[in-house]
Amino acid sequence: MRYVQLRAFHQVAISGGFSRAAEALFLTQPAISDQVRKLEEEYDVLLFNRNKKQVTLTHSGQKLLEITHRMFDTEQQALELLTESRALRSGTLRIVADAAHHLLHILGSFRARYPGVQVSVRAGNTETVISSLYSYDADIGVLGEVPAGRDFEVLKLNSTPIIAFTSIDHPLSGKKSLTLAQLAQESLVMRERGSKTRQKLEDLAAASKVELRPVIEAEGREAVREIVASGAGIGFVSAAEFGQDSRLVPITIDAPETLMDEALICLRERSGGKLVRAFLDMARSMSTD
Repeated sequence: MRYVQLRAFHQVAISGGFSRAAEALFLTQPAISDQVRKLEEEYDVLLFNRNKKQVTLTHSGQKLLEITHRMFDTEQQALELLTESRALRSGTLRIVADAAHHLLHILGSFRARYPGVQVSVRAGNTETVISSLYSYDADIGVLGEVPAGRDFEVLKLNSTPIIAFTSIDHPLSGKKSLTLAQLAQESLVMRERGSKTRQKLEDLAAASKVELRPVIEAEGREAVREIVASGAGIGFVSAAEFGQDSRLVPITIDAPETLMDEALICLRERSGGKLVRAFLDMARSMSTD
């Protein structure tokens, strides 16, 4: 087993094909194919299911990918250690967040201190955040529920209750609060399944023997906000994420308070990376100011 063979396998696995892997490694496709073939032949194992249109991992390939993810990430951390100043001058930090709102003050300070670092932020629900971290597609996650288990380093940002909200022109916009039973009679706009806000809200309703059935299901918090602002119904969000929007009115839910935690998380095994550590340290210092 050689390093170049594992590198070829890893790149094919994360790229989804031999051609893209060859482009990423600046090699020819036959060279990449040859390295993977030699690895499979040497250990008498099939790592990829191959057909004309798609390359997929076998069970053995999936297991090996879990190992090579750790292997090449450790290599990257070693490189960052040896080139620390360079990493903080010109690296890339990838963040996936269920609500970027919680990051705004941290991002501003981080960019001011490390102006050469490129930061990418993309949206996702709780399931997307967790899977992106496990697959190494993101370095840091922001989500509305502190995950169980010891795989993650967690920095809690805040805890706020789930509230309802509607457009300023909605017939119920003058209400200060609504019961779950009252909400169940209205046109509800809810996040996609996989949203922790939706799951907690449905659990709360079920405990009160109330069914909350959405008439519109939208992917992403911003989509829900825009649909509600159009007057189509009532949406739900944590109080911290409601923000300032003259088109919308918050409404308290008259039920046992259900809190949404917001936290920064990263895989514990990746928490030593220079950019990840710098971001977490800055967030921690700002949360205690």
